[in-house]
Amino acid sequence: MTRSILNIAAAVLAISALASAQDPTKVEPKHYRLDFENDHVQVVSVHYGPHEKSVLHDHPGGVVVCITGGHLLFTDENGKSREVFSKPGEARWFPPFKHKVENLGDTTYSAVYVGIKGMTNASATQLTPAEQQQQIAQALAYLASEPGALH
Repeated sequence: MTRSILNIAAAVLAISALASAQDPTKVEPKHYRLDFENDHVQVVSVHYGPHEKSVLHDHPGGVVVCITGGHLLFTDENGKSREVFSKPGEARWFPPFKHKVENLGDTTYSAVYVGIKGMTNASATQLTPAEQQQQIAQALAYLASEPGALH
């Protein structure tokens, strides 16, 4: 009986670990590489080859800066899909989100994601468009100040 209680407890812990945050650099190292991290931000290089897909992972709220253009399909944890078209040099704000990605294009897609640590869904949705633009400007200023951040 004690052994089955321990097995159940271990299973519950394993399931809760899977349900919690799934850092893309850990669950998707082929597509996401950690470039820099401190107490405030996590800077991650993003790279998808043509037609590559990811597993479910999540990001803190932050800014993505597109290095190349792309045609991506984002599918959230509830199965809702959204196509995204990006242009080289474009910067976009994203609240915290969990999703899968598919590169629908015939070319590679590369970007840099600057995630803001401690950003919750509640705090991200309270940002005004002006505050979102300020977050983008701060992320771009950070990237410009870090040698080799956009390689």
